[in-house]
Amino acid sequence: MTTKNILHKKAVVAAVVLGLMASSSAMAETKVPVVASFSILGDLVSQVGGDHVAVKDLVGINGDVHTYSPAPMDAVAVKDAQLVVINGLGLEGWLPRLIESSHFKGTEIVASKGINTLTLAEEECAHHSSAKEGCHHHHHHGVYDPHAWNSVTNVKIYVKNIEAGLIKVDPAHTSDYQHNAQAYLQKLDKLQLDIQKQFAKIPASQRIIVTSHDAFQYFSRDYDVTFLAPQGTSTSAEASAADVAKIINQVRDDHVRAVFIENITDNRMVEQISHETGAKIGGKLYSDALSGPSEPATSYIKMMEYNTATIANALK
Repeated sequence: MTTKNILHKKAVVAAVVLGLMASSSAMAETKVPVVASFSILGDLVSQVGGDHVAVKDLVGINGDVHTYSPAPMDAVAVKDAQLVVINGLGLEGWLPRLIESSHFKGTEIVASKGINTLTLAEEECAHHSSAKEGCHHHHHHGVYDPHAWNSVTNVKIYVKNIEAGLIKVDPAHTSDYQHNAQAYLQKLDKLQLDIQKQFAKIPASQRIIVTSHDAFQYFSRDYDVTFLAPQGTSTSAEASAADVAKIINQVRDDHVRAVFIENITDNRMVEQISHETGAKIGGKLYSDALSGPSEPATSYIKMMEYNTATIANALK
């Protein structure tokens, strides 16, 4: 082979290698940009989207979605996104203005669409049956309780809505999104059974606990655990002295075994209730946000497993 041919061959090989590198680089850059309003939704999007999505959470780990104030970089992320995934049910009161100001042109989906919602009136009257004033407690989120992700049954619907949203913006990877969603739904089925088994061992009369804010009523409905909270469904609503006193009396009357702090709230009220009633602090629950990597709630499934085990252990 002549020197000219060898050089030509090397040039061809180099061109092929460069072409492959360029195409793999292009593939890496073609991930679908998705914005999720907060970390729990971001994890669900990642589970369904897999390698095809690049997810940005507006409210990050241990963040409080109720009181969040968007940063300028959030508007950039929303503007560049092909898909924005929100919880809905009045949770992200700050988001419509952000979407409008960013001139977002993509697709927006409401993950909670189609779930069996709880209204605040139903919850409040059920949990304050001894006091009429409880039926007009904190109405800062409007009619519905937005914390629907604390029900595995609801999250299965979230997953189907996210799957449909991803297929709409990226139909080329439909089969992958369908496969990922189905595999994740099977994990959620197992999670549901595990949660039910843990609470089946505890008498229903013992399943009463106190948390900082009212984030666990869907969990309560699904698993027959009664949650009391001095603060309403939004952490932006201050609990009154009367609210705290009412909880203290209920803890004493019902012999509540445990009170819990949360990863997103000011926990001084809970510590006061524990001190005045003798109910032990049963640990920290992850209500509205996932944890950092050094903590136990780095994914939705891990969060639910950890919360369940923490509550069940405190009630035994």
